[in-house]
Amino acid sequence: QPYASVIRGTAPDTEQAIQAASRAFPSWSALPLEQRKEYVRALLASFLQRKDTMAQHLQHELGAPYKFAKHVQCSMFDMHLKEYLNLVDEYEWTLEDAMENTILCKEPIGVVGAITPWNWPLNAIVVKMIPALLSGCTIVLKPSEVTPINAYLLSEAVEEANFPPGVYNMVCGTGSETASLFRKHPLVDMISFTGSTAVGATLVSTVQQRVRTELGGKSATIVLDDAPEDRIRMILSDVLENSGQTCSALTRLIVPQHRLKEINAIVKDVFESNCRVVDATDPTATLHDIGPLSSKTHWERVRNYIQIGMEQDGATLLAGGLKCPEDVHPHGYFVRPTAFTNVTNDMTIAREEIFGPVLSILSYDTIEQAIDTANDTNYGLNNAIIGGDDDEHRMVQLAKQLKSGQVQINTRHPTSFLRVPFGGYKQSGDGREHGIYGLEEYLQIKAINLPRNKKR
Repeated sequence: QPYASVIRGTAPDTEQAIQAASRAFPSWSALPLEQRKEYVRALLASFLQRKDTMAQHLQHELGAPYKFAKHVQCSMFDMHLKEYLNLVDEYEWTLEDAMENTILCKEPIGVVGAITPWNWPLNAIVVKMIPALLSGCTIVLKPSEVTPINAYLLSEAVEEANFPPGVYNMVCGTGSETASLFRKHPLVDMISFTGSTAVGATLVSTVQQRVRTELGGKSATIVLDDAPEDRIRMILSDVLENSGQTCSALTRLIVPQHRLKEINAIVKDVFESNCRVVDATDPTATLHDIGPLSSKTHWERVRNYIQIGMEQDGATLLAGGLKCPEDVHPHGYFVRPTAFTNVTNDMTIAREEIFGPVLSILSYDTIEQAIDTANDTNYGLNNAIIGGDDDEHRMVQLAKQLKSGQVQINTRHPTSFLRVPFGGYKQSGDGREHGIYGLEEYLQIKAINLPRNKKR
């Protein structure tokens, strides 16, 4: 049922926002860094006042249970913001002695058109918005029309923080009516896009400005012979977090053939007994429970893939399926945690990004087969390797053979995830977010060359 309505942005609205960002850029980029930081600190204070309200709205517009919405979804915003406030003080904006008689300056690129998705809405916004603003860029944000409320509340926080007019602009609407104007617009210097591979490919092939993309994934976990059960269970939780609506989710589990039966039993237990599907407003929901999918359209898409796996691909359904979970609203967009085994890498469910709580289990006889299977995909966002404690050197060597922007070894996330670069290979995009690497996406380098033997 409809939960809320927002103003539908248009191309003229987007044009006004771009013009405003362009007018604001010269003065904003000329501000000392410490003054830009003061505005961002004020934004943090305004955001924290609204954090609880944002979490409540995410229950309704995304389907995230409250604890997950507040302590994971919303907390990504303030964690990244605080990290960037620290990082920019450490960053070398000007390199006086990088080369003989040359000064290197890192300068803001200009007006940024930022297009963000619905699945991690605040996280996707913060890793574009904050490094762009701190670097001296101005921004036009086009958030997903599927989850627009949090972006409106964030815009209220920006207004309360008294940013100069035009530094931050937000237009909500469909991509064809709003963000398409970014393409080839003479006043837009860069487009930062997180979303589907199809749209990302179109952007890259049709725009003239700098484009950075973070796209889809079909990530794999390679389970080694000596991987303990607790680590297998740990990695399985990655598939289910956020109801499986995560681009870097490890949705292919590649296991030794001789351990297939054992691991099937572990997966079945985790998916059927250790993960609860709940209404988003269920007050008893924990951080590990999952809610409904984001929309009817997406629910139908995920269910279609499950049906393909059962009927066309010929995989073995191990857990879940099409039946509605128990103890939830019968007409909600819920999907049971679903696992298929006896999957081969030519099956649709092994090749295409499903974007739901659906796992494919594949087997291998040799580690070379496992590496080949993991790499046999159009995507390259994330992968993982799990094994015993004595295998770290071997696992690092194996990780170097995997064609992905990240590889997790016996963990789901990097320890310093706020600073570790996040991005992909191949059709998973070319951008990098988080830390210095995310900051530098919004900078360009100027070399100032002095006469030979000039003393400074």
